[in-house]
Amino acid sequence: MGSGALAVCVGLAADAQRASSLKDSQSIVPSQDRESSPPLASVVIPARNEASHIGKCIESLLAQRDLPASIEIIVSDGMSADDTRSIVEEYARKDSRVRLVDNPRRIVSTGLNEAIRHAQGEIILRVDAHTVVEEDYVATCIDVLRRSGADNVGGPWRAAPGGSPWSRAIAAAFQHPFAVGGARSHRVDYEGPVDSVYLGCWWRRVFDEVGLFDEELVRNQDDEFNLRLNRRGKTVWQSPGIRCWYAARNTLSSLWAQYFQYGFWKIRVMQKHRMPASIRHIVPLAFVCGLLVGPSLIFLHPLLGWVYVGACALYLLVVLAASIHLALAKGLRLLPFLPVTFVVYHLAYG
Repeated sequence: MGSGALAVCVGLAADAQRASSLKDSQSIVPSQDRESSPPLASVVIPARNEASHIGKCIESLLAQRDLPASIEIIVSDGMSADDTRSIVEEYARKDSRVRLVDNPRRIVSTGLNEAIRHAQGEIILRVDAHTVVEEDYVATCIDVLRRSGADNVGGPWRAAPGGSPWSRAIAAAFQHPFAVGGARSHRVDYEGPVDSVYLGCWWRRVFDEVGLFDEELVRNQDDEFNLRLNRRGKTVWQSPGIRCWYAARNTLSSLWAQYFQYGFWKIRVMQKHRMPASIRHIVPLAFVCGLLVGPSLIFLHPLLGWVYVGACALYLLVVLAASIHLALAKGLRLLPFLPVTFVVYHLAYG
């Protein structure tokens, strides 16, 4: 057998093993009496070393109003080395709705699954530790879930800037189509079906049917889960009435690390499902490949070298135009920071 065929066989076997693991995990998820009134909604929060954010996140959940269900808040901690655990334990002592569970494997996908296994609700909501939710977040999620008939609902991915100019620039670019390729999840006014949605709210039976999150994936586990939903003919729905704010990165280095991981694990999702990415995922990859290959064209023919230089100049002009457009909307003080921010989004993901 050739090395290529052997690699395919190994990949198929690995995918089969993961599929079996996901299926087996369904039996661990407890069921809830669907007839109970009011229903219980379980909010699951994966966290690791989130001492600077976890308190604000829990506070925003404890402040929920107009609830059509009682709630429990389960923080799945990836063995934090900072004060995350003690902060959560203090909230748990004050309010019985808050619980802490261990996530010894320390990544988001295993943290989500561990929290879901401990959850008792017939409705599951995911909230990330970097997120603060509006005081009607849980009520609106449940209302949209019931009204839309969808299998997963969520709101637009809104970025909340920090205090530094870089953080404000990163948050502003985060909502701009030039940085994120026009993804609907970044459009704050869009309501309707989407490929994937930020965070999520599900009936528990969805996990009974399609399994839990893929524990191989360090990043993009939500994209992969929603892809599984879509491939089974289920609906993922976004509503602008579901409001929450994600704390944007504060530095270019942290932004680079975040989007490099997104791009890296997007490839694994495509390999697993043997499906091509959308154009918006391919464009950054093609851009980076062009930058790497372009200089060699100079040695093939001088005209090709000029084409490469012209393409780079055109890209920089578009970066400048997008930066000016965004600065006019968000504040001219951001203009010096926006061009390099856009470039980091593109290069890191590509």
